[in-house]
Order: sequence, then C-alpha cells, then structure tokens
Amino acid sequence: MLLRCLSCIALSALAACQRPEPAVRVKTAASTPALVVPAPIGGTAAKGIAWLSASTDAEVDAAFAQARELHKPVLLYWGAEWCPPCNQLKATLFNRQDFIERTRAFVPVYIDGDRPGAQKLGARFKVRGYPTLVLLSPAGQEMTRLPGEVDAQQITQVLTLGLAMQRPVKAVLADARAGRALSANEWKLLAFYAWEADASDEQTQVLPPKELPATLRALAAACPPEQADAGTRLFLKAWAAGAVPPPDARARERFLAVLRSAEASRVHMDVLANHAEALAKAFAPPAGSRDRASLVDTFDAALAGLANDMTLSRADRVGASIARVQLARLGAAKGTPSGVPPALLSDIREQVTRLDRETTDGYERQAVITAAAYLLREAGAGPDSDALLKANLARSHSPYYLMSGLASNAKKRGDTAEALRWSEEAWRRSEGPATRLQWGASHVATLVELAPQDEQRIEAAVLQVLREAAGQPNAFYERSARSLQRVGSTLAAWQKTPGHADAMKRLQAELDALCAAVPEADAQRDTCRGILSVKPKLPSA
Repeated sequence: MLLRCLSCIALSALAACQRPEPAVRVKTAASTPALVVPAPIGGTAAKGIAWLSASTDAEVDAAFAQARELHKPVLLYWGAEWCPPCNQLKATLFNRQDFIERTRAFVPVYIDGDRPGAQKLGARFKVRGYPTLVLLSPAGQEMTRLPGEVDAQQITQVLTLGLAMQRPVKAVLADARAGRALSANEWKLLAFYAWEADASDEQTQVLPPKELPATLRALAAACPPEQADAGTRLFLKAWAAGAVPPPDARARERFLAVLRSAEASRVHMDVLANHAEALAKAFAPPAGSRDRASLVDTFDAALAGLANDMTLSRADRVGASIARVQLARLGAAKGTPSGVPPALLSDIREQVTRLDRETTDGYERQAVITAAAYLLREAGAGPDSDALLKANLARSHSPYYLMSGLASNAKKRGDTAEALRWSEEAWRRSEGPATRLQWGASHVATLVELAPQDEQRIEAAVLQVLREAAGQPNAFYERSARSLQRVGSTLAAWQKTPGHADAMKRLQAELDALCAAVPEADAQRDTCRGILSVKPKLPSA
C-alpha cells in the first residue's frame, strides 16, 4: 500500500452509492452514554465492520467501557474522508470478509480527523498521519500499531498476532533489546510494527526516532535464521531508516537475494516500493561502477515485477512504478528533464491508461487516480498528469485534493499564475475544520514562496486561516495545531525580507485576540501564543 496520504481523490458519481448509510444511535452498557455507529464501510450493517464513531473523550471512554464489559481489545482507526490511503483501506481491507470476521473480536472505533473534537483525541492517542490503526487493551494500553502500507492480508495477520499475544510491543522490544528469547510471533510483531508512524511523533510510543536505525539493525542481527521473513523485513527497514555504517558486501548480497526472489520481493513489496530511493542509496556501490549499474538494474527488475503483479492492489502497482521512476532519476545525468527512459515512460502511460479504465470502485479510484497523476508528473509527463486530474475534478467529492495536484504541476513547470490559482481554489473548496486549516496553511506557504511581494493577498489569507481557527474548539491540537504552526514558520521566513513589519503587527494582534479567547487553564493557550514563535509545544490531551 502507498505510504500515508501521498495523494487523494474520491469520486462523487460512485461514492454516492458507496458512502456509509446515515449514522444511527445504539446503546452500549447501561452505565455508558450512547455511541454513534455508522453503517460499515464497504457493506451492509449485517456484513460490515461495526464501527463506533467517536470524536470526544466521552465517546471514546464509552467504547473502552464496552470493551472492558465484553473483555475485548479496541481497534482504533484514525482517518479522514479525503485521505487516499484511507480509501485504499476501505477498498482492499475493510471489505474483506476475513478482516470483517476478525474485527468481531474487537471493539472497532473510528475517529474521523475532521469531526469536531477529533484532533484532541489525536493528541490523546498520539496519532497524526492518516491512516493509523492502533490495537489497545480494554484498559487503554497500546498493544501495537499496524502498518497501513502493507498488503491487506498481512494487516489481517498482524492483527491476529496482536490479538493472540495480548502483550504490548513495547514490552516485546524491551525483551529483545535485553537479549531475551522471543517467540516466532513476537519477532513477527516487531517486524510488522508501524515503525514509521511511531517515529514521526516526538512523543513516541516505543522508540525515540534517533534510535530507530540502530535498533532495527540490531533486531535484524538478533532475529533467528528460522524467522527469515521477520529478519529480512527488519534488515530492510533498518537500511531504509538510515542505518550506519554503510552495508558491507555480505549485506549487499543479502539485499540482492531479496530482489532476485519474486516471492521475497512480494512479501516485502511495501518496503521496497516505499523506500526504493533510500535503499538504492544505501546498497548501491560507488557511482560509475559496473556493480552499481547491476544492482540498480536488479532492483528495477524486481519493481517491474511488482508493478505487473496482479495479486497486488492497483495502488500498490502504481507505487512500484513510482519507485522505478525514483531509481531512474537517481542514475540520470544532471540537466535531463526527468531521467526516465522512453521505454519506462511508455510503460507508465500504458499502465495509467489501463488503471483509469479498470478502476471502478469509488474508494479505490480515490487512491489510484491521484497516485497515477503523481506518477505521470514525476516521470516527466506533466501534461498527461494535468489531463488525468482535470478529467476527474467533476467526479470527485474531494476535488480540492486534485486541485492541489494541479497547483504542484503548475509550480513544477514554472507557471506561477496557474499554481496560485489552483492553490487558492483548492483551499476554497476544501471541507472539514482540520482539512481547511491544512489547506489554508498550504496556500499561505505557496503565496509566500511564489508571490512574496503580494503582502495584501498574504495578509488576507493568513487572517482567514486565523479566523477559521478561532471558530474551532480544538484548533490547537495535533494536525490542526501543526497547520497553524506551519503558517507561523512561513511568516517567520517571510518577515525576514524588509517591508512587512506593519502587516506582521496586524497579524500578531489578530492572533493575540484569538489566544485571549482561549481559557487560561486550557493547554491550547500556550500553543496559540507560540504560533508566531519558534517551535511552540503542542498540548497533550
């Protein structure tokens, strides 16, 4: 599966008949409040996942009370309607009967990041990127985080492992680092833990980000030979994370063995595709050597096999093609337009045309079409990328994401006016409180980068973002807070150029008024005050 939120689209024409049914209220335990249960994603209420929709602490607490009463763990899903990897989960995982049946053993809770109060819950559970899947005990202890980018069947297997073990991955990691023996299932749990999602947060659940490369490398070395898949995955993850020192000849040969094996490449396809550039840089011999060219060719052949593997989802196949483009560009001479050989570009165009024709599920199109547009752009086929995005604007219930893609395309080709137009239109059309702040921050950054002299336009955009934040009760938690901090850091860079002092004073006054309205005891107040300062600290839930 693609890494979280690479691109996004949803088709109104298809989604109209595939969106969840209107929510209904049901009673939980007699002592707990009612919870909202949306119709399951990808099926009827009788056949789908019985999600409990939560956006407040009270609703989440009620879900955990139900979990304790039923002696079941909680499966927390953090996502958003516009997020393409989230829609990929809906199309390839949440509609699988084996996964649906597995969720009967959990209390499944869905937090939509655009629901009022959701970002505060994001801070509570330390989740940021969409999608994130977290398995928690009935008491609220985190057991493990599931990697949303792996194959749907693998996610189901990891979930089964977490259910069977009932042991926090943090404790398993502590045992491994202490040299204690682990079971086969414990090694698998470590190998398939969502390390990237965990390391993205300063308030990390398991391991400080700076310790990740060395720890993964040590785990890979300690993993018993009979646990080949787990050991190989930890090995690949370590080098993708930047393990040092550089790999020796033995490590390079181990990497090549994975690439030469269609079976091993398939098992670890998410690591190979999502981290192709980092892995190639780590394992490739010095530039210009015959061994380097051979390794890159072997890697490309493995990725080509994945791009044409019909057992993979369409989005995963696009991801493999994106990785092929990254490899091609690594070896391209400076000054070449894209570094992509004509034969590869021809394959990509053919692949995108076929996927556009074959992908009919609304959720799946949301992931596939924008990933394909990104692929075309990176391959140097900008006009084709534009055409694909524009052709889907009218069909999408989240056209603002496609418009952001059009803005990026225009910026890449040097068309400032079009980049600004699409960026502004994307923000104007964006929906949902957290999403609007995110798109507003992005537009402010685009304005400052492409039109720094347009003070009036920049000031007006920032004022609108701040005033929208003022109307949101939890604007200074998690993703929303980070969007506002992005505005602050953008303005900090902008004000270094002379002539903007008066505008900054007006914006600071607006922010001061916004912060004054936040109760003194609310942790959000300090975050608010720090928006125009350096690296303000986020509040905890």
